[in-house]
Amino acid sequence: MASGLLALLDDISALVKVSAASLDDVPAQVAKTTGKVSGIVIDDTAVTPKYVVGLDPSRELSIIYQIAKKSLINKVLLLSPAALLLGFFAPWAITPILMMGGAYLCFEGYEKVHSMFSKHHDDAHDSAAEKVKVITPEELEKERVQGAVRTDLILSAEIVAITYSTVAEQPLMSQIVVMLAVAVFITLAVYGFVGLIVKADDIGVHMAKANHHPQVRKIGVGIVTFMPHFLKILGYVGTAAMLWVGAEIIAHGIPFTSHALHDLEHSLAHIPILAWFAKALACGLGGLVLGAIIEKIIVAVRTFF
Repeated sequence: MASGLLALLDDISALVKVSAASLDDVPAQVAKTTGKVSGIVIDDTAVTPKYVVGLDPSRELSIIYQIAKKSLINKVLLLSPAALLLGFFAPWAITPILMMGGAYLCFEGYEKVHSMFSKHHDDAHDSAAEKVKVITPEELEKERVQGAVRTDLILSAEIVAITYSTVAEQPLMSQIVVMLAVAVFITLAVYGFVGLIVKADDIGVHMAKANHHPQVRKIGVGIVTFMPHFLKILGYVGTAAMLWVGAEIIAHGIPFTSHALHDLEHSLAHIPILAWFAKALACGLGGLVLGAIIEKIIVAVRTFF
């Protein structure tokens, strides 16, 4: 009996050592995964500020907090367990799910591009006939939060799936720890930066007050003047990133297009920045075309039914 107990303790000790060794590699795995999902993180950071534009400034941080909280809950309690279960029972399903999310991003990106170019035309022809929808600030805030969470869910699913693909060969404990660490780190980084962006104009107003040094006031005025332009640029970047990320996800799920992207990148490998730009441009244009096709299909289906 004593020998059996000693053998059991030896097994437990060996298991603990293996787990500890695998956990030592967690920071490296988190850093590696964060690099792989950088495009999606840029997309998430660029897209989110538009959901608080035009709302009560005193509610901006509260809205960002609501979105961040739901984003973290989705990553930790919904998406990460789902990725682990799919990876164990149906690993073949991860790629199609990723591609569906990529198609949604392409559709959303195309809708934004289409609205940019059709806005003036629509205003000139349809504004008189369009019925004005009356909505309370509370209802508008709720709609904005729901829209942000819906988009974030797709982006979070891509982040979690890519994270899982990075650690799929690691022990289960390492998979869980890395996925949780990435979920927490990226959520805090994205929404912390978003919170800073949306409150930058308030910081500028505070710095521009008369009781501060003239140089501080000058910087404050500069921040207030610059932020509307920055938010506009960020919106364009978010739309471009949406198309780029969505198309790249889909391309990697299709052998032909995956090889084509790899060959394009390899042919320009001697100029890394040009290789990156060519790949991003190809994905962005492909995402725009794919989004247009999806939009036509949706319109046709709606018309038919």
